[in-house]
Amino acid sequence: MKDTFLTYHPIINFTYLIGVILLSMFFMHPVFLIISLISSILYSIKLKGVKALRFDLLYMLPTLLFFVVINVLLNHRGATILLYINDKALTLEGIIYAVCSSVMFISVIIWFSCYNKIMTSDKFIYLFGRVIPSASLIFSMVLRFVPRIKEQIKVISNGQKSMGRDVTQGNLFQRIRSGMNILSILVTWILEDSIDTADSMNARGYGLNGRTSFSIYRLDKRDKIILLIIVLFIGIVLVGGIAGVNRVVFFPTIKLARISKLSIISYVAYGLLCLIPIILDALEELKWKLLK
Repeated sequence: MKDTFLTYHPIINFTYLIGVILLSMFFMHPVFLIISLISSILYSIKLKGVKALRFDLLYMLPTLLFFVVINVLLNHRGATILLYINDKALTLEGIIYAVCSSVMFISVIIWFSCYNKIMTSDKFIYLFGRVIPSASLIFSMVLRFVPRIKEQIKVISNGQKSMGRDVTQGNLFQRIRSGMNILSILVTWILEDSIDTADSMNARGYGLNGRTSFSIYRLDKRDKIILLIIVLFIGIVLVGGIAGVNRVVFFPTIKLARISKLSIISYVAYGLLCLIPIILDALEELKWKLLK
């Protein structure tokens, strides 16, 4: 089933993802970190399938452990000393801070991977094309060009292998010559593709005054409602942050804000905000089941 959140207006996608990423970066409270990490993993699996879970386990988990170890070895602050390693104190506060900062880093990376999946070049140009047309076009073309270059390198390499010019075989001089051949062919392809792109843009009237453009995106009632909900949840979380209910101090001792009605409301609002794409999918699936 297609992700329901992808069908919403680009403004909705951009506002939601930027809001979640920024909140994940600036709030180090353990409750926020757990919500952000679990929600990002669930949505990543929803977008990319089982391979996202495999990526999270094979790459994100070792990365998490690596950052925890580095933080623990470099950060010796804290009042609760557990032991000494080469006359360097290993503190409980340092370990907890290392875990929290590493979880924050990993969750932000996963959210950015979701951003790259949702915010296509077409959506980016639609949002910023009129404000910064040249910059947005260049940015989208670069993002589109990089994977095309990777694919073209594979094609050229396979062609060279069939001709007996494998870059991984032969002595050093032969490898360098094979690599230079691949580079020469790739540069030629890039120049030809650039000329084709320029001709295509000229044929479509790019840069002419008064040129109109067609857009498939329309901000309808459904988009306005979900935008209002997103802004409301972000506002509640920010109010809680200003009030200090999301505040946490790690050094010299760990101090968390007292649990209050506002803190609980803030946690619930942040959890619902992070789970909006999952909730929308569940509602859409329920609607289709009821229609059957």
